[in-house]
Amino acid sequence: MSDSGRGTRYFWCLRHHRVETDADMCPAKFVFGPYASASDAENALQRVQERNEAWEAEDARWAGEER
Repeated sequence: MSDSGRGTRYFWCLRHHRVETDADMCPAKFVFGPYASASDAENALQRVQERNEAWEAEDARWAGEER
C-alpha cells in the first residue's frame, strides 16, 4: 500500500517542543497529531488547553456548579 496520495503530516513533539513530520517524528507516545499544517501542529497545546477549559466548564455546568 502506498502513501503517495497522502500529503505531509505534521506533529507536535512534547519531548522536543517542535513541529515534526513523518520523516523525523519521535515515537507516537511523544507527539500530538497528525495535523494538516505546521501551523496547526505548532498550536496543538493551545487547542488542548482551550478544549480542556471548555470541557471543565461543561462538567461544572452539568454538576450545577458555577464557573
